[in-house]
Amino acid sequence: MNITRKILREHLLEGELEPGEEIAIKIDQTLTQDATGTMAYLELEAMGVPEIKTELSVSYVDHNTLQTDFRNADDHRYLQSVAAKYGIYFSRPGNGICHQIHLERFAAPGKTLLGSDSHTPTAGGMGMIAIGAGGLDVAAAMAGEPFYMKMPKVVKIHLEGKLQPFVTAKDIILEVLRRIGVKGGVNKILEYGGPGVATLTVPERATITNMGAETGATTSIFPSDEMTRKFLKAQGREDIWKEIKADEDADYDEVIEIYLDELEPMIALPHSPGNVKKVRDVEGREVQQVAIGSCTNSSLRDLKVVANLLKGKKVHERVSMVVAPGSRQVILHLIETRELSHIVRAGARILENACGPCIGMGQAPPSGGTSVRTFNRNFLGRSGTKDAMVYLASPETAVACAIYGEIRDPRELGDYPKIDLPEKFIIDDSMIIPPPAERENIEVVRGPNIKPLPEFAPLPPILEGEVLIKVGDDITTDHILPGGAKILPLRSNIPEISKYTFSIIDENFYSRAMEKKGGFIVGGENYGQGSSREHAAIAPKYLGIKAVIVKSFARIHRANLINFGIMPLIFDNPEDYDKIEQGHKLKIDYSGVDSGKLILQNLTTGEEYPIHHDLSEKELEIIKVGGLLPWIKKKQEG
Repeated sequence: MNITRKILREHLLEGELEPGEEIAIKIDQTLTQDATGTMAYLELEAMGVPEIKTELSVSYVDHNTLQTDFRNADDHRYLQSVAAKYGIYFSRPGNGICHQIHLERFAAPGKTLLGSDSHTPTAGGMGMIAIGAGGLDVAAAMAGEPFYMKMPKVVKIHLEGKLQPFVTAKDIILEVLRRIGVKGGVNKILEYGGPGVATLTVPERATITNMGAETGATTSIFPSDEMTRKFLKAQGREDIWKEIKADEDADYDEVIEIYLDELEPMIALPHSPGNVKKVRDVEGREVQQVAIGSCTNSSLRDLKVVANLLKGKKVHERVSMVVAPGSRQVILHLIETRELSHIVRAGARILENACGPCIGMGQAPPSGGTSVRTFNRNFLGRSGTKDAMVYLASPETAVACAIYGEIRDPRELGDYPKIDLPEKFIIDDSMIIPPPAERENIEVVRGPNIKPLPEFAPLPPILEGEVLIKVGDDITTDHILPGGAKILPLRSNIPEISKYTFSIIDENFYSRAMEKKGGFIVGGENYGQGSSREHAAIAPKYLGIKAVIVKSFARIHRANLINFGIMPLIFDNPEDYDKIEQGHKLKIDYSGVDSGKLILQNLTTGEEYPIHHDLSEKELEIIKVGGLLPWIKKKQEG
């Protein structure tokens, strides 16, 4: 058996571990962050359970930390009080990024983790099956429900050799993206193996599993070995370590070989993490901003390298450079070793321990500017500046760009610094608040911006309406419902946040949807890639979207559509996509939905197109009752 099957077998509650078959697994741990967590806990409250039923659940505040008015601050008070009431650990604002802290303080080899953030697979660097999902799925797991998914194929990424100086874990995952793109991991788990694995530390492995989400993979995972044990020992958690490795004759559905010695520094060009080139092939472009941090590259290992590369140097006069450490533990080490001073003396600005610019919370680049970031996504407009050119690279490459003021190969910086991680990390969990033993009299605090989740009626037997928008391939959840400092504070207020639906693509979408009283969305391949934000399904549902008809869906967004009662439909013949335009009136006789095969009538042109759904029996039940929440309530009553 491979590692994936070993862990899934131990957690399997329903189904068979055959690719494409629906399975249900037990979830040991959950995590939420504040941008998705407020809605997830409103959903948990609606389920009527007195306390969580997972082994461990943690609520992190790391996204909406920019407090320009009362709304984010109110959400934080709500999150802290609801965590105390339901038995959930609460990580306070300023403690750090959820994935970095979870890796340091909670991740455990062989366990399952479900998180309301698409980069939850970061914990796969610890040998966990860690999966990103919508907030409603996470709420259901906290309430004791299994997590359902189609059994993915397991792809082995076989690593040979050892990385050369200035070539990093970020370059490994960029090479994977160069090969398979942003769709190549859909319905797959990427499992890393081979002798090259032993050369990578846990933080480096976490960089790779984190950004594996950009391939569309369900998750990514590394073995739990002596390197894992060393990291856990340094965190004072060696007692939870156990070895997990694939059998020597383990089967895989596919194998990809990467020779680490042959890799070079890589960079993703605008506006996709899959648009990857060698750094030396794009050298010379002027850079106005460099941003180092995010859940991908903000570990102590990364920032020690950054500090030592900047030692005695200055950031170019044209470059604004910012650094956001991933956790308090990281910055405390940099302070103790005085390495933080190298970063400050070089002219970089230190941001708080949070997601910050990665989620569009500040540090937008200048108009038409070039920003080199160590983040995981460079989608159009995500930075806050629509015409900015955002590149993704390793911390080493980012430092070279900051010093030279242009995109440069980091191997031009000279000797690679020798970095030693501490044998024992500074451990201070004082900003992680455990739930109290007595919780009966705890009052949940709600600010005026926190609105109840709207109730949605089941779909009628006939679906009819206009095509409100037609979009192309690789539409992201950022396109559907943007992030950023203006919109993120509205995450707990569906009527307000729905006004920004598709605003990056079409500023008139909201008014058109309201005028037409809903309708249809038509899209291309990989519709809904990117963030796990379920608001990209809830807001269209609120606006009356009856079905989304596309060539193919990204995994998490498809699940979110089902969870809120929107039919995810697929063209039988992809070329039929070209025959439909915005404004066409469509009709679907939904009464024949059990067969899986439906006819899409174009009332404007008189044409008919065969379409289908790939819903499991359970997913079809969820759609019929109006979504996952009413389905769970019906199950509890029955």
